[in-house]
Parts: sequence; structure tokens; C-alpha cells
Amino acid sequence: MREIVHIQAGQCGNQIGAKFWEVISDEHGIDPTGSYHGDSELQLERINVYYNEAAGNKYVPRAILVDLEPGTMDSVRSGPFGQIFRPDNFVFALTVPELTQQMFDSKNMMAACDPRHGRYLTVAAIFRGRMSMKEVDEQMLNVQNKNSSYFVEWIPNNVKTAVCDIPPRGLKMSATFIGNSTAIQELFKRISEQFTAMFRRKAFLHWYTGEGMDEMEFTEAESNMNDLVSEYQQYQDATADEQGEFEEEEVEEEA
Repeated sequence: MREIVHIQAGQCGNQIGAKFWEVISDEHGIDPTGSYHGDSELQLERINVYYNEAAGNKYVPRAILVDLEPGTMDSVRSGPFGQIFRPDNFVFALTVPELTQQMFDSKNMMAACDPRHGRYLTVAAIFRGRMSMKEVDEQMLNVQNKNSSYFVEWIPNNVKTAVCDIPPRGLKMSATFIGNSTAIQELFKRISEQFTAMFRRKAFLHWYTGEGMDEMEFTEAESNMNDLVSEYQQYQDATADEQGEFEEEEVEEEA
């Protein structure tokens, strides 16, 4: 037997499974952190049947934990060997707080930038499924209150939420998140640096000029991107008082 994928489901299955992994880990000399502290080569001989060897000589159970409620999973995580499992291997029904948390998680962003390195100008969240609008509003407000430093202070009420009670096919609930964050300048800076390095060597430029484009169009595009980065940085650094003064100046100029 080469490899076993262990699936434990429901409250009973997960409680039995948690104890099972305690026993198996003890037999193979694996501690709660996934490190080997055994005293016999025999313990490592067939360890790959139940474990995957990860970075740092850590052994991770080849297990999937399934339940409709997150409560059982929480008890497994807080148990003696709770930290040995991969977090992604916990599968359970989502709740509004969990959906909200996942929406703002940088790992789930489609753009290659970390929103924690900037501030949100505006946010739109669309929830689908049977859920309470009151709970959705409370959770979104809770995120704003706990992470106020990640939202610009000079745009009040900059989070828009919507709920559609018809879930996507095959799911009970889902959420889509669209955010305008100043952290996107990381991506623009990265592209600008790559472009500058290639444009300096005029790499692939002949393909475009051969189709009728002019070199100045590329220079102008680079300038526009750098202006965009500067503008986002300006919005990130702005405060409510500064924005108010800026708006007053605009009104005076119009008058």
C-alpha cells in the first residue's frame, strides 16, 4: 500500500479522526507540530502512507476534514494535534462572517498586490444566497471598524453591499468582492519597471512600429502609468482635513 487519503466527515467522524491522528502520530514519532522525534528508523519506513512530507521536514496528514458546521472543525483545531493539519483541508459550510473574512483575504485577490500595503478608496461586495441583510451589513461594518486604517478616512460610507437571494448553481452562498485600493500601485510600479527595462533595449518594439505605432506612444503610456502611481499615492496619504481644503479651493476657483 503506497498512499492513503483519510476522509473524516461529520461530528462523530471528526472526533474519531482527531483521536486516530493522535495515535498514528504517536506510533510514527510525530509531534503536534509535525516534526519527527522518534527513536527508530522503522517509524519512518512507511510514514508516507499517511503523511506528506512538507518543507522543513514537517509531516502533514493526508486528510480531508468535512462537516456542515464549523464548530467541530474549531474543536479539532484547538485539540492537541490541531495544528498538524493543512488549513485548506478543512471543508465546511460557509457563514456570512467567514465569507466576509475570505473576501478581504489577500490570498483570494485576483490582482497580484497586497491590499494591506494600501488603503481602500471604495469597496463593493455582492452576496448571493439565503442570508440576512442585517447580518451582512453588520459584518461589513465590523470589518471597517476593526480595520479602519485600511480605508481612506476622507470618503465616508465607501462600502457598498448588495444581496441576491438566488445562489449560484451548486453553491448555497457566495460573495464577489470589487475594491479600488491604492495598493494597486504596486502592480503598476512592477509593470513600469519591466517595461522600462525592455523599452531601453527596444525589445520587440519593431513588431509594433511595423504595424504603424510610434515610439512616442509608448513613452506617453509610461508617463500616464507613472502619473497614475503618483495619484494613488496622493490619495493614500490624504486626510479628511486635506481633502476638505482641496474641495474648498476647487469651489473658489469655480466662483
